[in-house]
This record gives sequence, C-alpha cells and structure tokens, in this order.
Amino acid sequence: MGRTARRGDAEAVHVSDLVRCESFSCLDVEHDRYTVPGAVADPDMVTIVMVAEAPPPDPADWFDAGPNALYARTTVEAFRDAGEDVSSLEDVLDLGVYLTTAVKCGKAGYGISATTIRACSVLLEAELGLFPLARALMLMGDTAIKAVNAIAHRAGEPRVVPSGSTYTLRGGDYRFRGMRVFPSYVQAGPAFLIEKSKRRMIAEDIAAALGYVRSLELFV
Repeated sequence: MGRTARRGDAEAVHVSDLVRCESFSCLDVEHDRYTVPGAVADPDMVTIVMVAEAPPPDPADWFDAGPNALYARTTVEAFRDAGEDVSSLEDVLDLGVYLTTAVKCGKAGYGISATTIRACSVLLEAELGLFPLARALMLMGDTAIKAVNAIAHRAGEPRVVPSGSTYTLRGGDYRFRGMRVFPSYVQAGPAFLIEKSKRRMIAEDIAAALGYVRSLELFV
C-alpha cells in the first residue's frame, strides 16, 4: 500500500507510490524520464483531471518543478486564457484540477506507438481511480484520447471518444465512469506557445469543463 500523510484535515495521497510501472517494457520511450505526479493533498477536492501527453524532455519543465517550468507556465497561461484569475500552478490546483500525462515515460521520438499507449493506460486507469469525485476529464491531445479509449476497450466498455479530428470532436457529450469527457489539444509544452488557434480552443474547452463542474456544484 502507498503511504498517506495528514495535511490539516485532509489525507494526502502519494500518487507515485500507488501508480507504478513494474516492467518498463515499452520500446519507444525514454525510461529514465519516467514521471508520475507526487502528493495530492486531498483527492476528494479533485473535480477535474487534465491528461496531457508525456513528461517533458527536461525534468525541470515538469508541472511541479517550479514556477518557471514550461509545463507549469503554459498550463497557467491556458487557464488565464480561459478567464481564470490564476498566477501559479498552485492556483490552478486550487480550482480542483489534477494534472498528469497519459504516458509516464518521456518520448524518444516525435510520436508514441499505440502499443505503448495501451500499456501505459493501465497506469492511467489506476491513477483515475484515485479521484472518485472527479466529474470532468480533460483529454489534452490524441495520446490522452487513445489512452482512455484503451482503458474502456480493456474493460469491454464502449469507445469513449469516437474517431475523428479533435476539431470536430470538441463540444460533444462524452462520458466515462461518472465523468464528462472534454477532448482538446495539448496545453503543456512548447506547441501551446506557437499554435494560436489551438490555444484559443484549449481556453474554450477549459472554460467548458470548469463551467460544467461548477453547474453540478450548484445542486450539492
């Protein structure tokens, strides 16, 4: 069992203790860049899980590596684009957002094989199970979409997100294990700073996910 630690009245969960790869058998990723998020102060406060692609080439750019980390900076900017008054990754987490990647090892090349995505989806499935109160699942890019579809296929469940371009899929009503699913584009990394049209759509999708969760909270 993974260790837990008390932080105030909440029970912190150490994700990296509970979600672990045992084999490292995938051939098209860099195993020395294996990264799983660390502690979550209170998993019951997580209402949105945002899944990007894979860890960055430089560990100093990971989400929790500091305010200047690339993944942190672009994610904060994405939420600011969506109209949220945030200035740090901590502010984003305070919105009830949990940040992770579909594949836990760094990319060795441009793409990631379907075999690797399926294998690593086992870890993502375990990770999603840590947040039973999450109501929105943001799939940031094709790799995240394929990973969740792989989880569903393995369990004999229907495909979560249908085939098609992300542009045409955005805004659809997709569901997965109690969560509404929002397919979007990758918010973590250098592409976010370059592709302005996708940046606008990412902001719209974040606003939609936050709006959905907040609408549910009105009835609690």
